[in-house]
Amino acid sequence: MAGSRRLLVLDDDPTGSQCVAGIDVAFDLDPAIPAEVLTEPGSTCFVLTNTRALDEADAVSLNRRLLAGVLADPVAREGLHVVSRSDSTLRGHVIAEPTAIADELAAQDIAVDAILLVPAMLEAGRYTEGDVHYAVVDGVPRRVEDTDFARDATFGYTRSDLREFLEERSGGAVRAADVLSIGLDDIRTGGVGRVHEILAAARDRRWVVVNATEYSDMEVVAEAVSLLEAEGRTLITRCGPSFVRPLAGQSGAQVVDPASITIPAGRLAHGLVVVGSHVGLTTTQLRAVQERGTLVEVELHVPSLLDDRREQHLGEVVERLRAALQEDDCVLYTSRDLVRTEDPAESLAIARSVSDAVVEVVRRVRSVKPAWVVAKGGITSHEVAANGLGIRRARVEGQFWPGQVSLFSAQEAPDEVMGAPYVVFPGNVGGEQALADVVDRLTAAVAAR
Repeated sequence: MAGSRRLLVLDDDPTGSQCVAGIDVAFDLDPAIPAEVLTEPGSTCFVLTNTRALDEADAVSLNRRLLAGVLADPVAREGLHVVSRSDSTLRGHVIAEPTAIADELAAQDIAVDAILLVPAMLEAGRYTEGDVHYAVVDGVPRRVEDTDFARDATFGYTRSDLREFLEERSGGAVRAADVLSIGLDDIRTGGVGRVHEILAAARDRRWVVVNATEYSDMEVVAEAVSLLEAEGRTLITRCGPSFVRPLAGQSGAQVVDPASITIPAGRLAHGLVVVGSHVGLTTTQLRAVQERGTLVEVELHVPSLLDDRREQHLGEVVERLRAALQEDDCVLYTSRDLVRTEDPAESLAIARSVSDAVVEVVRRVRSVKPAWVVAKGGITSHEVAANGLGIRRARVEGQFWPGQVSLFSAQEAPDEVMGAPYVVFPGNVGGEQALADVVDRLTAAVAAR
């Protein structure tokens, strides 16, 4: 279905590629990287923008700059479909980012006919039916407005009907009555022809809600999109992780096992887990690893990072890790007791200081060439990859479970990092034993080399 389409995925956090495999991901924000990847027809490139952590103006500016850089390459722009990949529970700059993409395309004399909203992530129990978006919580499907996701301090909302949601989040600029809908009956009874008919009616950046409870639903829509694009129409997409798979022409999950994990020659026999996330599930998963007793534990003591003990403490942690990795797998984690303050700016500065310390430790340790690195936490995984390991571009090799926890291999990075397995493990994903299970699979791969 991908045909000659070139798929540029501007991803607002590091986890959006968890439903695809064999696809390049740029950690660096140089648009020359996706432009180079997209020289091949049918290619896909993710760019990790981290814009969910930015304010709206900065997110808009970054989207436009990256897209402009790709469009400047005449080969990469041929048959380009731009995806604004975001959260399957509707958080993020839902209106601003697709609008920025449409504005940049317009500046290049490309008029956008439709913006598809496809937030499904089926593997995590997020789907859309009757235009209402649902999230499975504790085994029970709930309208997303009735979940904690809707009460997000930055991106909260009160509507689960996606047409009403768009009106709410746009402040009325997008009217619910003007939003087109592709329903399950359109997809399953009318097929590609009916979906094509609905999309063909869209002009002038018309929003289109796509219902989907199965991958086959999204595959029908992706095929109709291909037909429209072959006719010269331009569509862009705002979606969760699942819809990227059929847009990229892929099907099925690529689940990695020890036999499919490559540990390059010259690396140590032991690896490093880096835990930055503080969500409750991460702490539980960390305890499960600790209870197995298979990793040497090295703690970054947060209070020591916030005063004149910082440099000495960092040096001690680095030396301990460099020595321990010669004999054992290790876990680096920040102390679990949060340092709190009533001042939001001060709290942000503390969080930044701790994150910088984690990255600095990884940067100093990478030269001993650990066999693999696992980063736990969305922001942590991006910072460790881009600034700790110095990865500019990596390839998604597959996932440890269908649609969850991706394995990357570095493709552009310092010599001591090239080819090493790197695992992006979101903070609030997996069961209690999931982190320990990932470590077991990686250690088995080392033993088998």
